[in-house]
Amino acid sequence: MSTYWRWIPNALTFLRVLLIIPFALALLETQYRVALSVFFIAAVTDGIDGYLARHFDWRTRVGAIADPLADKALLITAYLMLTWTGVLPLWLFLIVLGRDVLIVLGGLLFHYSVGRFELQPSLLGKLNTFVQILVVLAIVILLAGFPIPPWVLPLGIDLVALSAVASGLHYVIIWTGRAWRSKRG
Repeated sequence: MSTYWRWIPNALTFLRVLLIIPFALALLETQYRVALSVFFIAAVTDGIDGYLARHFDWRTRVGAIADPLADKALLITAYLMLTWTGVLPLWLFLIVLGRDVLIVLGGLLFHYSVGRFELQPSLLGKLNTFVQILVVLAIVILLAGFPIPPWVLPLGIDLVALSAVASGLHYVIIWTGRAWRSKRG
């Protein structure tokens, strides 16, 4: 396929960024079926842009940075809005946000005190993101009036907290070890 079309994955990523606004407003206004639809569209665009970038080798540096940031922005927005509307406890949002802030600040500290920082998501990091997505999806499905067992919400809260803390600690341990080895060597 022509390299002329290589802009499509990045366009889909930026569309996903734009979808954050109607998604947040729908959650804020308790229009959960609308929020669910927007979340679904965002998930589909994420899948399509990833497929196109890999399948046709349309990867770009912008896409490599913007794609995970778009995913993270959508998730943080979901947890913020669900906390703001009283669905989720504030402490959970602080753990989710705190983990991400810790990783960004740790990356910056590593970059400026040790050397180039290339963050490859760990297995625990990927698991945390997957758990966060599933829990948001389950909660929005539940709030939209679709049948979901009531135990999903408390279990989801526990799983998100556990995976966020575990993956955050894992990143701290891994990158502290790398920094220590780099300074020693």
